[in-house]
Amino acid sequence: MSNLNLAVIGNCSFSALVDSHARIVWCCLPRFDSEPRFSSLLNNSSKDAQGVFAVDLLDVAESSQSYRPNTAIVETVLRDANGSSILVTDFAPRFKQYGRVFRPAALMRRITRLSGTPHIRMRVRPTPGYSNNPPEITSGSNHIRYVMPDLTLRLTTDASVNYILEETPFILDTPITFFLGPDETLTLPVEEAFREYFEQTEQYWVEWSRYLSLPFEWQEDVIRAAITLKLSHFEETGAVIAAPTTSIPEAPNSGRNWDYRFCWLRDSYFVVHALNALGATKTMEGYLNYIMNIAAASKDGYLQPVFGITQKQQLHESTVEALAGYRGMGPVRIGNDAYRQVQNDGYGSVILACAQIFFDTRLSRRGDETLFRRLEVLGRRAAQSWNEPDAGLWELRQRKEVHTYSSVMCWAACDRLAKIAARIGHNERAAEWSHTARNIREEILQRAWNAEMNSFTATLGGDSVDAVLLLLPALGLIKGDDPRFAGTVARIEKELLHGKYIARYSGEDDFGKPEVAFNACTFWYIDALALLGRKHEARELFENMLAVRNPLGLLSEDIDPATGELWGNFPQTYSMVGLIHSAMKLSKSWEEAF
Repeated sequence: MSNLNLAVIGNCSFSALVDSHARIVWCCLPRFDSEPRFSSLLNNSSKDAQGVFAVDLLDVAESSQSYRPNTAIVETVLRDANGSSILVTDFAPRFKQYGRVFRPAALMRRITRLSGTPHIRMRVRPTPGYSNNPPEITSGSNHIRYVMPDLTLRLTTDASVNYILEETPFILDTPITFFLGPDETLTLPVEEAFREYFEQTEQYWVEWSRYLSLPFEWQEDVIRAAITLKLSHFEETGAVIAAPTTSIPEAPNSGRNWDYRFCWLRDSYFVVHALNALGATKTMEGYLNYIMNIAAASKDGYLQPVFGITQKQQLHESTVEALAGYRGMGPVRIGNDAYRQVQNDGYGSVILACAQIFFDTRLSRRGDETLFRRLEVLGRRAAQSWNEPDAGLWELRQRKEVHTYSSVMCWAACDRLAKIAARIGHNERAAEWSHTARNIREEILQRAWNAEMNSFTATLGGDSVDAVLLLLPALGLIKGDDPRFAGTVARIEKELLHGKYIARYSGEDDFGKPEVAFNACTFWYIDALALLGRKHEARELFENMLAVRNPLGLLSEDIDPATGELWGNFPQTYSMVGLIHSAMKLSKSWEEAF
């Protein structure tokens, strides 16, 4: 049965998921939003599965899997019932070459005998997109070509081509190597290419990790989260995707199956904040450039909630019939109709993210008059929209309300524009934006506060809470020691806390009542507890979140509070960003540690 005990590998162009038995079960090529070439994660994991790149150790008895330290290279050890064992090494090449980063749309695998006489079988079964159909196959003396309508993949190997084609078991006595990538002749012997690419890729990731700013505690956990965040970065344009998968349900048989291989503006502030805290300024600059391009393309200031990784706007949603879904829990959806929604929080998210450019002197591009004017267009939209109904952060599809978080983000847009204007010497504009922000804030504080509940509410004038209210101090609307925040946290604990986890909201939505907790929300709660001085509780909950990660240290979108099982698209950027933020807030300082 499929599960989310998966490792992610990639090179900032694409990624792949490798299960605990060294099967590549999900991989879209040549980029994140391409059609999947390996898709058995959303179909089945039986021996007859299509859409898989598997190393089958016959009579396998146990397996273990880990990353090489501070890298995106994964190693899987398989042992059979007779004591024989093999090591499978997987990675996507990424390293600096000729003054730029070499990141081909290619996977590399090496299988090495560790002990005994292991008997293995290779199953290399790519599929043309969202189907179970095999591709057209041709072969040569040391390669196999998989011809699909939109792409041809070439597998270059020093293993027996016929053993692979016929899936014949054989004894592994010497290492075998695979390079799966574009339909081009490999210029080096495949074993030499593997050795060279492996060494340089490992060096790249170790060096990248070396320059991260880390807390004193939980360093390995933060490094793994940071690498996972980096792997979600589509370097060519700077976009950061929400997750590399589609349609892993948020809860069993819930129908909450969505395509997350896109870039949501709601994530932008939090991602920039995490990258800034890590000191990953080059990645942050790339992402900010992507966001600035979106802002520049919006002539009238309107921002849709989600874009493709190349700023594509039309993300038409459809259902794939050929794939049964994760554990048979369809539907499998491609595209995301959330792009059609109105979500007014996006204006604040973009302006908060772009404010970094005006204040961070490390960045090569600095904020200027032109960018300020572009952001003012968005600010005017925010000033008009703060009191208008929208789908909200949680993307409700069947109803619109005036969501407090959307209103707060519109206020934040105006507030940060005032600060930016002051920064670049536009005192008159600063005063105007400050006045606008002050008026919006006063209205929000009056209308979003419910005295009977002793809490802020999810909607203006409402009578329920949602977890995003935990972010009010972080956004600057109120102080962390404001009694109203303590009251709001208490109300959220009453309505949304399930054991050690926080749900997004408690009421019914388009699909009924949510059954799972949202991992990012639990990290927001941990941060809120720390802000309220309840640091011991916060640390306990944080340690629990570390414990419920999968064996590779990764998190999906959701968790079942009753079982601790991970659900939802994987690995989830929002969750890994939450882990980074909480670790930074909770860790002892270097001075305290000594």
